[in-house]
Amino acid sequence: MRKLILLATALAVTIAIPATSTAAEAKPLPSKGCGTTPPASADQTIVSGGLTRTYRLHLPDGYQPGTPYPLILVYHGRGKTGAFTEQFSDMSKLNAVVAYPNGVLDAENKQAWQGAPYSVKGVDDVKFTADLLDQLEATTCVDRSAVYATGKSNGAGFTGILACQMADRFAAIAPVAGAFYRLTPQRCAPSRPVPVLEIHGTGDTTIPYDGDGSRDLPAIQTWVRDWAIRNNCKPIPRVTLLGNDVTTMTYDACRSRADVVHVAVTDGGHTWPGSDASSGPGYVTQTFEAHELIGRFFSEHRMNR
Repeated sequence: MRKLILLATALAVTIAIPATSTAAEAKPLPSKGCGTTPPASADQTIVSGGLTRTYRLHLPDGYQPGTPYPLILVYHGRGKTGAFTEQFSDMSKLNAVVAYPNGVLDAENKQAWQGAPYSVKGVDDVKFTADLLDQLEATTCVDRSAVYATGKSNGAGFTGILACQMADRFAAIAPVAGAFYRLTPQRCAPSRPVPVLEIHGTGDTTIPYDGDGSRDLPAIQTWVRDWAIRNNCKPIPRVTLLGNDVTTMTYDACRSRADVVHVAVTDGGHTWPGSDASSGPGYVTQTFEAHELIGRFFSEHRMNR
C-alpha cells in the first residue's frame, strides 16, 4: 500500500506542477548566516512588536553551515501550535530549514494569526514574520531566493496576506484548507507575481469550499482565480484527475512563470492530505502527500533578485 501511495504522489506531482527549469538552474543567494554555527533544532524566541514570540526551528539532517538551504515558514491553524503542525504536516521531512511560528492567544485563549475576525487587535504578524525572516537569515544558512510560506486553516489564510504584502521576501506560497477572510477592502497588490499552490477539500465544513458569505469567506475557486488574474495567467485552467478523489486545476502561462495551481480533494475534510485524522475533521485523502507536493512546487519557483 505504501508503494502505491508513493507512486500516486509522484504522479500527482508530475501532473500538478509545471516544470520551471530556470528555478532549478538559478544560483542561490546565501544569507548572512552561512558559515556560522546555527541554533539547535528546538523551540526558539524572538522579540517583535514589543512581544516575546516563539517558534520551533528544524534543521535538515546533515545540515551544512556553508550550504544555502530553502527556508519554509509553516503557520498553524487557530488554536493549534507550531509543534503540533510539525507532527502532522511532515514538512520537516523536506531538505530545508523549516520554522513553525506560534500565533498570539486570542480572546478565547487560542493562538491565531492576523486577518481573521478572532485575531488579536494590535498584533502585527506581518512585522513578526519580517523580523523572524531577518533572524533566521542571520543565524542559519538559507537561500534568500528560496523562501516560502505554507500553513493550514487560519495559518494558510495568513500566507495569502504575506503574498500580498511581502512578495519581496517570499518566492511562493502553498496554503492548505485556507481561511481567506475578506474583512477589509484593502487591495491585494503584490510587488511581483507570486506563485500559489492551494489545496482544499470540497467537503470541508470548517472552511467551506464554496465559501460562506456570513463569515466573509470567499469560494475557494474564486480566491484561486483572483490570484490567476493578478499573475496574468491564462483564464482557463488545465484540469487533470488523479485517482478517484483529486482534481488539479493549473493556471499557467503566467507572468514571470508565477503559476497558480489548485488541488481539490473530492469530499476532503478540513485536513492535510497524506496525514492522519489528527490534522483535522473529515476525510483525509492518501492519494498524495501534501508535504511532497508542496516541496516540489517550491523547488520549481525561486525568486529572481
